[in-house]
Amino acid sequence: MTARRRKATAVGYLLLAALLSTRCGGSGAPAASAPAPAPAPAPAAAVDPLPSWNDGPARKAIVEFVGRVTREGGSEFVPVAERIAVFDNDGTLWAEQPMYFQLAFAIDRLKALAPAHPEWKTRPPFDAFLRGDKRALAAAGERGAIELLMAAHAGNTTEEFARIVTEWTATAKHPTTNRPYVEMAYKPMVELLAYLRANGFKTYIVSGGGVEFMRPWVERVYGIPPEQVVGSRIKVEYAVVDGTPVLRRLPAVDFVDDKAGKPVGIHQVIGRRPIAAFGNSDGDFEMLEWTTSGPGPRFGLIVHHTDATREWAYDRDSHIGKLARGLDEAPKRGWIVADMAKDWKVIW
Repeated sequence: MTARRRKATAVGYLLLAALLSTRCGGSGAPAASAPAPAPAPAPAAAVDPLPSWNDGPARKAIVEFVGRVTREGGSEFVPVAERIAVFDNDGTLWAEQPMYFQLAFAIDRLKALAPAHPEWKTRPPFDAFLRGDKRALAAAGERGAIELLMAAHAGNTTEEFARIVTEWTATAKHPTTNRPYVEMAYKPMVELLAYLRANGFKTYIVSGGGVEFMRPWVERVYGIPPEQVVGSRIKVEYAVVDGTPVLRRLPAVDFVDDKAGKPVGIHQVIGRRPIAAFGNSDGDFEMLEWTTSGPGPRFGLIVHHTDATREWAYDRDSHIGKLARGLDEAPKRGWIVADMAKDWKVIW
């Protein structure tokens, strides 16, 4: 099997799993006279940069690492230009259950497009999707899933797609929490992003999700500009339409930024090896491995979903965000495992 075929297969299986498990529903967790001079104020207490983190090993490790690499004259000082931190998105910066939010977008997009495509009623695999026929969708396999995924994402310009995503994120809500998807960003992680930037770090998203799905909203939600997003992508071509230059999105996978693809994406887009990496699943293993195997001070952290009350608890047996190898190897590799239930005061 070629590398391109493996990439397409991975994308197809993700969509197929979502289509077979839900119809975009899911199970949930859950003017006066001048006054006399006032006395000089007491010195203000230092502001806690990570107020949503409980005191514990994870928070301590983060603060100590940042202190070491920013202490000028110290043996582990890292120049500002080299302070690169990379973050997975799904399950690390925002939630990912009961299915990846981009797949919810794809399903909603197909439903919105269906009235303009009456031929879908008799054309596999669209007919099975419209009927909610899970058996027929399973029979269509990854090839059918990719066809559905491309129909939901391609056939438009980059500007048109950004507008479509922006409109969806303005109205779409999670099926169990009823929160807007963009309000399901983890507050402790948003604080961590800001804390790192305040200490001279440049923060990037490195996600298996579509890069053009994330770019329209990540700056508003995370403070990360669109040019600092690395993700999966479909092919794009330049064209001039009625005298106007555009970039057309084509129905073909160009790059899948997951697992071993993440270090490749980092190299191609960022051009520097990060010194800190944050993930939550085995899809982030290679990114953590690549980051922490470099010379000098390094930091790796895994967000472990252990909170079934405030969010979801899952790891080894989950079809979304599976975490097994990372959990097993984190101790010997020196990676920090942040226990969501113990380490986070709040989730959202």
